[in-house]
Amino acid sequence: MKTSRTAELGFKRAVVPLDGSMVAEAIVPLGMEVALTRVVVPTVKPAAVEETSVELGSAAPTIAKMLEEADAYLRGVAATPVFEGLKVLTTVRSGEAPQEIIASAKKLGADVIAMTTHGRTGLKRLLFGSVAEAVLRMADVPVFMVRAAYLEAAVRVA
Repeated sequence: MKTSRTAELGFKRAVVPLDGSMVAEAIVPLGMEVALTRVVVPTVKPAAVEETSVELGSAAPTIAKMLEEADAYLRGVAATPVFEGLKVLTTVRSGEAPQEIIASAKKLGADVIAMTTHGRTGLKRLLFGSVAEAVLRMADVPVFMVRAAYLEAAVRVA
């Protein structure tokens, strides 16, 4: 098993919330059990801010379909070589992301939450809030955060 500074600090299990981006996947705490978590938020955010087009109606995905896709995504990530040799759990939850991330950490007995932050500012932050900031404020366990821009640079170099 890989060892690291996190293991030396006494952390045994980390909850790692993933949003589907390679940047979020780049934060892999080594030397401990990892619980990959994906939260399906059953609401539609304003599309204009994210510069995407969302059409609602009969083609809108059902919560059950979204949960199924999230589970398949997490299982795929868990099967990558990055997690080789680590004990990896996967869990999919539905609801508001900060509350569900914290609930997952409590349920799984996590010692730490490791996540990326997009560092949104201005209008985007006003409309979307900051999941990372809310988790940091409400969590009962330490939260290890890395800014997405830092990991994006590392992913491009690799």
